[in-house]
Amino acid sequence: MKTIRIGARRSKLSIWQAEHVAELIRQRHAGVRVEISGYRTRSDLNPAAPLREIGGVGLFTDALEAALKAREIDCAVHSLKDMPVDMEVGLALAAVPERGDHRDALVSRGGLKLAELPQRARIGTGSLRRRAQLLAIRPDLQMAHIRGNVPTRLEKLMASDSPFDAIVLAAAGLNRLGLSAHISEIFDESQMLSAAGQGALAVQCRAEDDSLLFFWTLADWRASHATAAERSFLRALEAGCSLPVAAYAQVDGSRLVLRGRVIALDGGRQVDVSGDAIAFDGLAGLHMARKLGAELAAEALEKGADLILDSLGKGNAHE
Repeated sequence: MKTIRIGARRSKLSIWQAEHVAELIRQRHAGVRVEISGYRTRSDLNPAAPLREIGGVGLFTDALEAALKAREIDCAVHSLKDMPVDMEVGLALAAVPERGDHRDALVSRGGLKLAELPQRARIGTGSLRRRAQLLAIRPDLQMAHIRGNVPTRLEKLMASDSPFDAIVLAAAGLNRLGLSAHISEIFDESQMLSAAGQGALAVQCRAEDDSLLFFWTLADWRASHATAAERSFLRALEAGCSLPVAAYAQVDGSRLVLRGRVIALDGGRQVDVSGDAIAFDGLAGLHMARKLGAELAAEALEKGADLILDSLGKGNAHE
């Protein structure tokens, strides 16, 4: 019996994601045995420090990619938004399975919505993208840094001595851990555009024909092409996920529709772009998705996104 070894981070959410991919493998490849191994990445070794202070690319993926290269595992499962847009040599993004909820969610004490929070309410987030968009809606809000996995952040919010009135998390993570009852409000795209790849999983393997063909069977072409457009937008801006840049694409009928946003850290200025391309399966469709992302990035730069990004400094650390 063939055994497939999956690598993932050790958090509850990462293990859930690995188990989900394991089940997809069993469904598509009868008789295959699947094993899951947990790893600690640089982000896990520095659980309190802001990610921009840790610095460098691959904060959430480095240990898993090292395990792939050492052939300890056959594939690694990541949250796609955590993956650098440029892949390590010898590795490949083999599959993006069907996507979960891409949106951001507010979790507050007392279940209050954003508009119902008191003046100068204190919001916990480690994401500059979320921070900037929240301030665009309500400039009075006080932003506070928070890190940790989903259950840890919820515990910090609900503690009797909590310094936070609310926190913002990815809806997909809450849903996958059975914690959606904590959601006070789901933001729509006009309020808060999501991070490139948010809600999607990434199956990474070695860039070898056998591995690529095996794991490619787990892919959903709509999710693959949508996230390819989003990541192309990010790549063309040379703006890592540590910066307030957002992108979301979806297949709507025969069109792939992409929205992108670059926003100043204080929420006082933002550049929005949108566009579409023909959507169809296959490498040609994937190429068109990437072309759309690059074209919208160029449009954003023409509209002044470069001034916003230059004022912050470009980087590749993640949320």
